Amino acid sequence: MVQMNSTNIKKTLDSDLCTGCGICEGACPTGAISTIVIDGNFRPRVDTDKCVNCGRCVKACPGLGVELVGLANKYQSDTSCYDKMVGRYEKCFTGYSNNNDVRFHSASGGMVSQFLIWLLENNKIDGAIVTKFDINSPLLVKTIIATTREDIISARSSKYAPVTLNRAVQDIKAASGSRYVVVGLPCHIQGMRKLMDIDRGLREKVVGLFGIYCSCGRSFYLTEHVFKERGIPKDKITYFQYRDEGCLGKMVVKIPEGDANTIRVNSNSESVLYNKDVVYKEHYQSYYHPLRSFFVPRRCLFCIDHYAELADVCFGDIHIRPYSDDKVGVNSIIVKNKKWLSLLEDCQKAGEVHIDEVSFKIVSDSQKMSFKKKGRNGAFVNLCKKLRMTVPIYDVDYLRQPTKRDYLDYIQNRFQQYIGCHKSLWWLVTRLKSKINIH
Repeated sequence: MVQMNSTNIKKTLDSDLCTGCGICEGACPTGAISTIVIDGNFRPRVDTDKCVNCGRCVKACPGLGVELVGLANKYQSDTSCYDKMVGRYEKCFTGYSNNNDVRFHSASGGMVSQFLIWLLENNKIDGAIVTKFDINSPLLVKTIIATTREDIISARSSKYAPVTLNRAVQDIKAASGSRYVVVGLPCHIQGMRKLMDIDRGLREKVVGLFGIYCSCGRSFYLTEHVFKERGIPKDKITYFQYRDEGCLGKMVVKIPEGDANTIRVNSNSESVLYNKDVVYKEHYQSYYHPLRSFFVPRRCLFCIDHYAELADVCFGDIHIRPYSDDKVGVNSIIVKNKKWLSLLEDCQKAGEVHIDEVSFKIVSDSQKMSFKKKGRNGAFVNLCKKLRMTVPIYDVDYLRQPTKRDYLDYIQNRFQQYIGCHKSLWWLVTRLKSKINIH
């Protein structure tokens, strides 16, 4: 077992290993932990008067490490296949929603949204933890229990901002239903799996974990920088998506006509008037890819889990031909056990989705970042261990030793992150970010 010395989540904070997942708040039996935003990221705050040092938050914390092999052996033991890039799995597919609207507005095929809708409407689950944009929030994100088709639709597409499941555990336990799915990134899935391992009540109510592939997280400062650079008034937004309108897609922002006079259009964007709203659109690759690691949290440099290996079903893009030629959107799907394979196949038989079985090699070839996370990020773990820093603990034997290139990469990433964390230095982001033109 992974051994930790501290009895509360302060160890994670002191070591700068917090993922911001919020699982510790749900793990705390006394309500001593609350999740707040600090320097553009979600972070736990401990009320020492309420803390009884039970250690549950530490046991559930994915930031300090996770037994990827041990937990997979325990909860995915009925699977037929294994690859060190993804762990245990049953089958892989490409697929998309047969609802054209869901597919077009979901960035990569709409499989998560359509599958959840089918599960809800066919009484397979009582609800799902999903994250939607909240125009009434200065941070624009909100995690909810979706219990209707409309709830699911409101949470579609990618979120390039921090997401916390801080209230998810309490909400699930308080809900009247008994069958819930949790949708999250690898760190969310790790934390949920670790907490479910020690919390029988939660384990009995969560029937599925849906993982979203993740190359790395981004702080709220990314959104703030993008808006500032383009003159987008955040407090006037009526609609916002990071990726809308087809495969890869565009950032789409709607602002009332009278409040949009500050918007600055560039060569990869457009601004049009529609129903008294100014609609700003910019290609995803244009605003997101050039920002490199400026707004990536340090903890993401140590993550070796690209696919959300401990999930029941994993979803992501598939940007290799012939799938990348499809401009509406195609997902790749990795099913981790026979139960969820059967449900996915039933969803296809019902005509809600289209899926085609593919080899894991096809999925893997489309996910270049997964190799970097297993290789370079694994080397970063050993690099910082050599420097006597506290690092995440994994139960794997393939973390390679760092090379000179890894040392340089780590220094470069930390330099960019330092700039991104300090707003007074953001003028350097504009100077140093990569150049990219979309045609």
